[in-house]
Amino acid sequence: MRRVTLFLRGSPLHGKVVPVSGSLSDLLSLASIKFGIQATQVFNENGGQIDDIFLIRDDDVLYVAEEESNVDPMTSFEIPEHLTGGHTDWLTLNVGGRYFTTTRSTLVSKEPESMLSHMFSDRDAWGNKRDHTGAFLIDRSPEYFEPILNYLRHGQLIVNDGVNLLGVLEEAKFFGIDSLIEHLELAIKNSQPADDHSPISRKEFIRFLLATPTKSELRCQGLNFSGADLSRLDLRYINFKMANLSRCNLAHANLCGACLERADLSGSVLDGANLQGVKMLCSNAEGASLIGCNFEDPSGLKANLEGANLKGVDMEGSQMTGINLRVATLKNAKLKNCNLRGATLAGTDLENCDLSGCDLQEANLRGSNVKGAIFEEMLTPLHMSQSVR
Repeated sequence: MRRVTLFLRGSPLHGKVVPVSGSLSDLLSLASIKFGIQATQVFNENGGQIDDIFLIRDDDVLYVAEEESNVDPMTSFEIPEHLTGGHTDWLTLNVGGRYFTTTRSTLVSKEPESMLSHMFSDRDAWGNKRDHTGAFLIDRSPEYFEPILNYLRHGQLIVNDGVNLLGVLEEAKFFGIDSLIEHLELAIKNSQPADDHSPISRKEFIRFLLATPTKSELRCQGLNFSGADLSRLDLRYINFKMANLSRCNLAHANLCGACLERADLSGSVLDGANLQGVKMLCSNAEGASLIGCNFEDPSGLKANLEGANLKGVDMEGSQMTGINLRVATLKNAKLKNCNLRGATLAGTDLENCDLSGCDLQEANLRGSNVKGAIFEEMLTPLHMSQSVR
């Protein structure tokens, strides 16, 4: 729908923006209501009387009068700059087939050195490059032009969901909107995913957890959590296979049924963690702290640490009934007061391991290396049949 700006003939003030539809009589009736007069005539900027509605174009500036007058609308007063092609008159742009209506000052004022400013600082800069409605033709993407126009209007970068920031950046470069280019480059940088080698923070991971349905399998294979604080989080059944969890704080975390196969847990703190049914085959937990952990699953699901590197770990006071530590390395580890009933320690390296106060009833130590191991204050006697090395 077209629209025009109406003024009373002989006055440059109190203009009215009205839609143009129907006949010329309809426009005069609307003008009469707006100005409280009996409008009978309409004139263009040059003083020519308009007698056909089809002679009116979108965004024209028109003058209405009650009766025929010899007053020349162009000489009775000085028309302000904003009505004669200055920097605040309305205009319509046809950008890639989509229409945008704005003011000349919007395109010119904020970025005076931009291409858009140079294109529209002169009223006739575009000559006849208009479509059949009189809109200025611009052969660019309307999707990417809209954020640029809004930025020129209010100085804020607002981009709708689904709009590629790189496309908006290219348009900003094309039109020479320098200040917007800086905003877009920063927004693009912030929207990029973290470097594959950058550790995932607690905040990022919690956001990830909250966005995942509870019934969905959470796969974190090979991700880097190095140094992250994941303490007291519910991490049940998450797949951390081959993940980097070195120096992580996992104290009191719930890792029931989690897969930590071949994961790097070196130097991590898992004190008080729930490790029921955990799978830690061939994982590296050298130097980690697992004080007071619970590996015992009442349902019978046994924790599997077969082949794990547990050199120097501190597992004092942990519940490890039925745990599988076959061929694991526990050299110099502290297992004081641990419950290892029915544990599989066959082929395990227990050299210099402190097992004082442990319960090793029915534990399988066949082929294990107990050189220098401490077995003081055992809750149950260690039978020779349990250890052959």
